Amino acid sequence: MFLLLESVRSALNSIRAHRMRSFLTSLGIIIGVASVITVISLIQGLSKSVTKQFEGLGGNSLTITAHNTMKDAMRGKFNELRFEDIEQLRTHVDEIADVSPLFLLSAPTVRFGSTDTSARIMATTPTYQEVQQRFASMGRFLSDSDESSARRVAVIGPKLIESLHLPENPIGQYISFSNEWFKIIGVMEKRGELFGMSQDDYVIIPFRTGRSLMGNNQRLRNMQFTVSLKDISKLEDVKPRIKSVMRKSHKLDPDVPDDFDMESSDQLSKSLDNITATVTLVMGGIVGIALLVGGIGIMNIMLVSVTERTREIGICKAIGARSRDIMMQFLIEAVTLSVLGGLIGLILGYGLGFGISKMIPDFPDAVVPWWAVVLSFVFSAGVGIVFGVMPASKAAKLDPIDALRYE
Repeated sequence: MFLLLESVRSALNSIRAHRMRSFLTSLGIIIGVASVITVISLIQGLSKSVTKQFEGLGGNSLTITAHNTMKDAMRGKFNELRFEDIEQLRTHVDEIADVSPLFLLSAPTVRFGSTDTSARIMATTPTYQEVQQRFASMGRFLSDSDESSARRVAVIGPKLIESLHLPENPIGQYISFSNEWFKIIGVMEKRGELFGMSQDDYVIIPFRTGRSLMGNNQRLRNMQFTVSLKDISKLEDVKPRIKSVMRKSHKLDPDVPDDFDMESSDQLSKSLDNITATVTLVMGGIVGIALLVGGIGIMNIMLVSVTERTREIGICKAIGARSRDIMMQFLIEAVTLSVLGGLIGLILGYGLGFGISKMIPDFPDAVVPWWAVVLSFVFSAGVGIVFGVMPASKAAKLDPIDALRYE
């Protein structure tokens, strides 16, 4: 233990004696760790933000969409969901709390006075807010009477208040699209941006109103159902029953594949986690090359240090220092430089990640996970050990007589 403490003391004295050289030696590690931490903190911050967005989709919901391949589309064949599917699901699957159909209208331009903007026009039922767990922050959402009467009313996303130069409280104002006027009855809660795109530039109208605008005879190829369950714990048990009901509703033979897809919000979240992990690994590996460069820098500087301190090593050996003591001193010096560089790089990386996230509008705050901190220290120490072995070994193998003669 005494020898280890003495080796640490000697290594720290050497680092203090050559401050500039020690800083330049650690610079590669500082840049490498800072780069890795910056990239990881930005990716993890974005991942957590997107995960929260998916959680807002409703943890007890299941989305059903028509399954269409590129090959079928090129042949002019399109699968689609039917209104009969809704009643079949409600009648034959007791675990379903409700079904909310939704489709998009091809009328992207919305006008207020002399101002117009592009927006998504969604037609859905009053159950939408309960199924999707998205509610109005001002005014009210669609009601059953709005739906049954196919009223020309609309609930808008908060982004449209800014885009259309609407009053701060737009309730009661009229907007137009598809050559029709709609009265604003509510404004939805703000959701912010996702991947740089606003999630608040939309208009929601009653389902029957949307059907009347499109013409009841037109086919709705982009319609989807969101199914909410009474008990989310039974999700995996309910899926096969929903699938069976949908296949019977579509009159599919046993050997015919499904013409629909089912996806739950937790599946979307898991898919996102997998993508994020892959991106983090790839980006971390790319910028991690800087750590290897830093390790090579440490090895080169330590080899120079061995040459400069040849006479010192000879004196230490002449008064009884063993080869392993010399090797331990140089190895500890290399590891100390690496770990100090890793610590500075960690702080610098978090600062850069936080600063970059603040500079980008509506970008989520950077997040440094605990495993990134541990990994940076372990990797820094590992670099010091791996690239410090050669200089330490060279110093330990010096002949004391030749070392004392060295000028």
